[in-house]
Amino acid sequence: MISVEDALARVFALVHPVGTEDIPLAEAAGRVLRAPVTAQRDQPPFAASAMDGYAVADPVRAGVRLKLVGEVAAGHSFRGHVQPGEAVRIFTGAPVPNGATRVVIQEDARRDGPDVTLLSAPQDSTHIRPQALDFASGDTISAPRRLRPVELALLAAMNRATVCVSKRPDVAIIATGDELVMPGETPRAEQIIASNAFALKAMAEAEGARARILPIAHDTEARLRAVFELALDADMIVTIGGASVGDHDLVAHVSAALGAERAFYKVAMRPGKPLMAGRMDSAMMLGLPGNPVSSIVCAHLFMRPALRAMQGLGAYPMPSATATLALDIPANGPRTHYLRARLGPDRTITPMANQDSALLSTLAEANALLVHPALDGARKAGEQMRYIPL
Repeated sequence: MISVEDALARVFALVHPVGTEDIPLAEAAGRVLRAPVTAQRDQPPFAASAMDGYAVADPVRAGVRLKLVGEVAAGHSFRGHVQPGEAVRIFTGAPVPNGATRVVIQEDARRDGPDVTLLSAPQDSTHIRPQALDFASGDTISAPRRLRPVELALLAAMNRATVCVSKRPDVAIIATGDELVMPGETPRAEQIIASNAFALKAMAEAEGARARILPIAHDTEARLRAVFELALDADMIVTIGGASVGDHDLVAHVSAALGAERAFYKVAMRPGKPLMAGRMDSAMMLGLPGNPVSSIVCAHLFMRPALRAMQGLGAYPMPSATATLALDIPANGPRTHYLRARLGPDRTITPMANQDSALLSTLAEANALLVHPALDGARKAGEQMRYIPL
């Protein structure tokens, strides 16, 4: 067995970056920006009013009467020049007229026909946003980065209609075993419903991939080979079950016959020891355990970082943090234990009572994986321990 850290390093070594494509900005949510973007104009492109009120020229004081000489709204401009003793009615976002040095907010002024009377002394703020306050023409957004909604707005404000992003990795998911049927089918008494693939598909898509669930590969070499051949155009092939060494565990044998090169098998972790990785033709291959929790935990630790690396986000493990242990836990054995746990609002973390790797219901209640390192001693409530958010 190899350590989790060694296994992850070998997974990253198997990663081949996907290419790039230019797409419309409206389709770029969640995609990975692969080329820096340069602003095409200043934002704001002119000195703009931050409030509704009156644009005036200093000096002004409380009680002064100003002559109203015009009005300007957002999307329009005032063609004249504001002189001392004059005022222009102005609205938020409108260009500040030439000559104006401040905006007096409307609550501090009273309009009397053609005149405006200031009711109080001007405030320290001019209520004017200078040109290029947000960003200037030539400023850039760095890459790579995953594009969040706020960055889409920023790119739009920079007047960029298209962006260069990573292509979506294509992930083919293969569940194996005679015991499996798809949801909605009628299982025999000795069969179970194939569930893991749906979690893996959702996880892959959340990382920006296109994921497809292939037909179940039942326990014959011919059937498994046929399903593998459906996946050979993928960037990543993920198998579920069948990667161990039992008589009916055929993934390693059949994939090798198809030219796969295995990088490792078995990792010192629980749940999830029977984990395999390698390459098959142009595809990276992950052979996940069949137990539901083992499969999903391994996907969190290995599939998700690999997909991020494929899209240019770097070779990094999943982010972790620390929290206060809420109860005592016993010493750990020779494998790193990823305990399903509940992180509370008070930043305490509580391992779930039953850590059986077949219990999806327990994993569904958890929102963190508490990391208990290999050969680590007993831990007491109140100690700080690392966890990975789910």
